[in-house]
Amino acid sequence: MNPYLAEFLGTMLLILIGEGVVAGVLLKGSKAENAGWLTICIAWGLAVAMAIFAVGNFSGAHLNPAVTIGLAINGDFAWNMASGYMAAQLAGAFAGAALVWLYYYPHWKNTSDSAIKLAVFSTAPAIRNSVSNLFSEVVATAVLIFGILFIGANEFTQGLKPLVVGALITTIGLGLGGTTGFAINPARDLGPRIAHAILPISGKGNSDWGYAWIPVVGPTIGGALGALLYGFLF
Repeated sequence: MNPYLAEFLGTMLLILIGEGVVAGVLLKGSKAENAGWLTICIAWGLAVAMAIFAVGNFSGAHLNPAVTIGLAINGDFAWNMASGYMAAQLAGAFAGAALVWLYYYPHWKNTSDSAIKLAVFSTAPAIRNSVSNLFSEVVATAVLIFGILFIGANEFTQGLKPLVVGALITTIGLGLGGTTGFAINPARDLGPRIAHAILPISGKGNSDWGYAWIPVVGPTIGGALGALLYGFLF
């Protein structure tokens, strides 16, 4: 499979499952309604693991521009392929979000809170403070990239590594996700936010573009810093 197609499909699968669980927890009438933060964090970790299993052999399963940038800085990925990977990830995230909208189609009308609907697609801060919110995304993404790099430096039983990366995602969500919802992935937030803006979602409200730069800029900076820190230490 073409690696760019693999990144598109892998990211689409990631968003379909990850945002699918958020929709299940938040939207009215879902059987998973009110299942809580632990459910969301575990499911996002498993979504990452499944997406890595699906396309890892074809593209390395970056699924995240911050990962692509971090690996390129670390010398593990060619810079001339980075822009294509990131475009594929953004497109895949958009497609995955559109599928979530279709999958939960009857539930949007039954959910009155427009902020809840946006939360299915994109992150938002628990307390809105640009400096603190940006810092949260930078640190959480730096931990992600640093973690991926040191996981990659260890030997695991064949097939176990994607599950370890998934556990890392869940750990970040539980430990560092309470402030901003741990976007830690520019494509994961921006692609679905664009989908939210474009799709005819019943009673959707605005897409909060005033906040949208934080889950893009923060993870981008954090990805670079995580790779640089790993390179400095090891």
